[in-house]
Amino acid sequence: MFDVKTVSLEWGGKTLTLETGRIARQADGAVLATYGETVVLCAVTAAKKVKEGQDFFPLTVHYQEKFSAAGRIPGGFFKRERGATEKETLVSRLIDRPVRPLFPEGFYNEINVIAQVLSYDGETEPDIVAMIAASAALTISGVPFMGPIGAARVGFKDGEYQLNPSMSQVAEGRLDLVVAATDAAVMMVESEAKELTEDEMLGAVMFAHDEIRKVVGAIISLAEKAAKDPWEIDLTDNTADIKAKLKALVGADVAAAYKLTDKSARSNALNEARAKAKEAFAEEGPQTQMVAMKTMKKVEADIVRGAILKDGTRIDGRTTTQVRPIESIVGFLPRTHGSSLFTRGETQAICTTTLGTKDAEQMIDGLDGLSYQRFMLHYNFPPYSVGEVGRFGAPGRREVGHGKLAWRALHPVLPSKEDFPYTIRVLSDITESNGSSSMATVCGGCLSMMDAGVPIERPVSGIAMGLILEGDEFAVLSDILGDEDHLGDMDFKVAGTSAGITTMQMDIKIAGITREIMAKALHQASEGRAHILNEMTKALGSARTELSAHAPRIETIQIDKSKIREVIGTGGKVIREIVAETGAKVDIDDEGLIKISSSDMGQIEAAKKWILGIVEEAEVGKIYDGKVVNIVDFGAFVNFMGGKDGLVHVSEMRNERVEKPTDVVKEGQAVKVKVLEIDPRGKVRLSMRVVDQETGAELEDTRPPREPREPRGDRGDRGGDRRGPGGRDRGPRRDGGRDGGRDRDRGPRGGGEGGGDHIPAFLKSDD
Repeated sequence: MFDVKTVSLEWGGKTLTLETGRIARQADGAVLATYGETVVLCAVTAAKKVKEGQDFFPLTVHYQEKFSAAGRIPGGFFKRERGATEKETLVSRLIDRPVRPLFPEGFYNEINVIAQVLSYDGETEPDIVAMIAASAALTISGVPFMGPIGAARVGFKDGEYQLNPSMSQVAEGRLDLVVAATDAAVMMVESEAKELTEDEMLGAVMFAHDEIRKVVGAIISLAEKAAKDPWEIDLTDNTADIKAKLKALVGADVAAAYKLTDKSARSNALNEARAKAKEAFAEEGPQTQMVAMKTMKKVEADIVRGAILKDGTRIDGRTTTQVRPIESIVGFLPRTHGSSLFTRGETQAICTTTLGTKDAEQMIDGLDGLSYQRFMLHYNFPPYSVGEVGRFGAPGRREVGHGKLAWRALHPVLPSKEDFPYTIRVLSDITESNGSSSMATVCGGCLSMMDAGVPIERPVSGIAMGLILEGDEFAVLSDILGDEDHLGDMDFKVAGTSAGITTMQMDIKIAGITREIMAKALHQASEGRAHILNEMTKALGSARTELSAHAPRIETIQIDKSKIREVIGTGGKVIREIVAETGAKVDIDDEGLIKISSSDMGQIEAAKKWILGIVEEAEVGKIYDGKVVNIVDFGAFVNFMGGKDGLVHVSEMRNERVEKPTDVVKEGQAVKVKVLEIDPRGKVRLSMRVVDQETGAELEDTRPPREPREPRGDRGDRGGDRRGPGGRDRGPRRDGGRDGGRDRDRGPRGGGEGGGDHIPAFLKSDD
């Protein structure tokens, strides 16, 4: 029934298996990739005809994680997989970026690539497996795909590169690098690093490429067994005559337009040249006219690329290494916690930083279960930033990808949660764009965090590099413009500190680049980053030492884990009371770390004092502030240390005789008390009479000390002169069966401390 073909490879200590012929047999190509116990199915389908009027390559990649793969049921109301998560969007882009340049120019058939995670072992990340499965499925599908590609993740720890480390291993190391490549050249790089040098990063890319070649060989072996017949398509370039006619007609106009340094003026001049070309081909029919307009882009590319390679002249007149003018402003917005306006040439970003408490952390529900993210960076690209009318709404894939790139650049320099217990959100709104707005986000976001008082290790700057490659001749461009990006061969972004690289992203529009080109690009990017960093420090060189007046303050207290229950109280009663009374937010974790937050330091101090009172042990002889919480016939119970109550007996309220406790105190009254005694069971006896109730100063005890008690005798012989607390005559016993007696009414038994009826042990008689 099944014609199953498989290949296997021992790779990075695990077995990688690629299988086809069993599942999704109606797709043009379907591969089940297994690595460890992580399994990804990728199916490829392609339209057999091109839609009428189609003038671009409609490749769509979808990556989806099935919760069942990890033995989990999705959260939320619907309990099923819904729209793409941020991770799914990013992995879809990881697959798309290296395979898109490997389709021939002029191929406009629609292609759908769907990769689904079916099993996840908790260690082997499915993104690399999905990239390999997608490449294999495209390779055997018969579509004109000039692959295959392979992919690998690289870690770096103790000076050694690691192949396909788990996420826990990545966290312990200094690098998380994903590389995609053909057998001949690197196609894509995505990374986050803890300030690695250029040589270390280049070494990691080359290490990955060497390992990827093994995977490419396995995919070729599978294709030899199971590939479908290649499509017969005519992609002959018949535009030479059209191209020559266009150059003669509008070549001079295009060259003149690209000498204009102002983007708006240049755009208007180019549009006029395009309109002139379109009109010239109007009589030759709509199909020829469409081909002519596509060819117009090649004419523009030839003119721009030729000028750069010939004499190093760029569109705006800069040299290949020159960075556009930079201006940075911090404290740009008065009510934000931190803000900056970063402008580089015609690219501009307003960046703000907002600080929050633990409650503001982002909850992420994924294959590994629930996790929480304390640092968020959101990037927005409204259409007005490029002077266009367009859709304005939820962020698209590009915005998610650009935001994550900036996140990776800044994340490695953030302070630890223990040193800076805030949730951090950076928001970047692009207001102008002509060049890399993601690198403007890195620079502006860094400045806004420093303006907010986030103690980052070192400032971070970023730069976008470009490439013009013709045969063996090439030019690397620093700080590329939008047109240089569109007409060039590479988009290479590098960000980092003065100590090293924190992120690197590379996308190639040709069939890969060599080690020599990448090394030159890294070196040139290092010089550009240093220049940009120097310009940024003119606005703000280091993080502010004080937080904004509008930012919340957070104080931390470490308590013994055994005291957590006392701070929380039964059903959370105590902690809710602290929050309600003080107005501060209180969070406590399982290790006894308490975070108290508020924009009012008075509220923080009140909550801190309350909590310390709960966990502190009462000390005999020490004076405390307290509050009367219950009055009984024989005295009053006073809360004097948060969750601790003690009894002030009626004889300890004043130096003179008190008939009723209510003559001296009332419930809710603030009093000052001294701890007289703590019995073995923790019951506390307090006194008000030896403390000045106005100042809290200790008063001299003028009451004579108690007389020594007589040795115990037979119960029936008791009686005589017995004195109560304070030395006064307690009178005859009321119990007629005994000599003497007690003059205090013990009241009904019952209740515990705080219940108002229970008498502590130290007030009971000796019998």
